Amino acid sequence: MKVLVTGATGFIGRHVVHQLREAGAELRLASRHPERLGSGNEAVRMPGFDAPATAFLDLTRDVTHVVHCAGLNNDRGDATEADYRAANVELSARLALAAATQASGRFIHLSSIRAVIGARVSATIDENTRPAPQCIYGRSKLEGEIKVLDAYASHGRSDAAVLRLPPVYGRGMKGNLATLMRLADTALPLPTGALSGIRSLMSAGAAARAVSHLLSHSGPLRPIYVGADVPPVAVAAILAAFRRGFGRPMRLIAVPAGLMRPAAAVLGRRAFWDSMTATQICDPSLLISQGWAPETATLERLAELARLREPKAHRVETDSGDAL
Repeated sequence: MKVLVTGATGFIGRHVVHQLREAGAELRLASRHPERLGSGNEAVRMPGFDAPATAFLDLTRDVTHVVHCAGLNNDRGDATEADYRAANVELSARLALAAATQASGRFIHLSSIRAVIGARVSATIDENTRPAPQCIYGRSKLEGEIKVLDAYASHGRSDAAVLRLPPVYGRGMKGNLATLMRLADTALPLPTGALSGIRSLMSAGAAARAVSHLLSHSGPLRPIYVGADVPPVAVAAILAAFRRGFGRPMRLIAVPAGLMRPAAAVLGRRAFWDSMTATQICDPSLLISQGWAPETATLERLAELARLREPKAHRVETDSGDAL
């Protein structure tokens, strides 16, 4: 078995590479920065969305499976709709068409719950949730999903699947989870009593195990899967877990939401506030029914993440999964 992993130097891609290597798979790693992959890897440069068709055929030649982690995440404040479409729609479509032509195995496309729901909407999400993306990132992820599945269907194949992920945590994460982590790393009191949201998260390791499971399990693939840790956790509990990891005093104060919402608006953080008070629960029952085991100790993992964080002076920026 030989697996092509795109976005191999990204936040989730690195975990997928580690998981598949541990499982004994032969790998071809594609990245915009192949020099970061080190010696001993079959590392290639990821073609741009406008590269010749032969570049994508060369990329997928002699591989069994494809895991497509590459894409433009929603933590890029300067990204335009054209940027998102190029990275998340056109690139995905061209890769899937080449893979459907000549890769004999499965195509696993990593996506996001933002393809079906906005960050400030309260809902429970599963494979049957009707898509209603509310941002250009989410719309691009949904269109990318459709293009991938259509590419395989056009070749009479049903061995492509989309894995929709909630916010993913781990070393190098960005987005609102990273913001919460920074907020927790202070001795100042925090008004967490007003943070009423409950959220599904997913560890980067659990996401990588889900990919490995979808490549190897014996049953037929469904077109859509939703991943998540079990159970979901309260946003206030996320902050408390980070504070435990940092060894900070809790100092979590119950401030009414009616007082905090106007303050957040004045500070230009209304969108962040609304996302922290929304409840979004992902149901990974389909994956679990097929034999995948979710992470069940989310708060312990978050505390450990804070405990092991690099000192501020030595941190480096890395690619990220989706923001909270």
